[in-house]
Amino acid sequence: MDQGGPISSETRINERIRVPEVRLVGPNGEQVGIVRIEDALRLAQEADLDLVEVAPQARPPVAKLMDYGKFKYESAQKARESRRNQQLTVIKEQKLRPKIDPHDYATKKGHVSRFLEAGNKVKVTIMFRGREQSRPELGFRLLQRLADDVSELGFVESKPKQDGRNMIMVLAPHKNAKAKSKATKDADSDES
Repeated sequence: MDQGGPISSETRINERIRVPEVRLVGPNGEQVGIVRIEDALRLAQEADLDLVEVAPQARPPVAKLMDYGKFKYESAQKARESRRNQQLTVIKEQKLRPKIDPHDYATKKGHVSRFLEAGNKVKVTIMFRGREQSRPELGFRLLQRLADDVSELGFVESKPKQDGRNMIMVLAPHKNAKAKSKATKDADSDES
């Protein structure tokens, strides 16, 4: 048995509306009432507007007199604006070992600081190998030390937890970290 094609999500306008009557809304939002489709199309033509089905699920469906091209343009603008305001969260990862050299630790801490200043979250992973697995407190202390060292840039979003051979902690930047770092950079460039 053929069930037909997929239901179109496209808005139906003018002659594509195939119901005997619609609840008509005027161009300024005023209720006209339940009108035969032929009368609604005639009113739309007289006003040089389109008849657009805005609520197809209603009984009878709700249709509005409007300029469809302008409506589509404005809805596209709203969608673009909402996408622009979305924040994209990026998670950077930094891997350490429990027996890390002080200089290597400083380098890794610098990377974490740079990521947090840029407004990114940082997943810090400590990899245990061999006998190191029996001493998870070494990794825990190292993660605590790192969190304390970068506390002015970010905070611990998820506490250190053991995950097989690894221990993982997530650091997130403070809400205004990006604005602060930009302000200090601008101030530094003004002094030069």
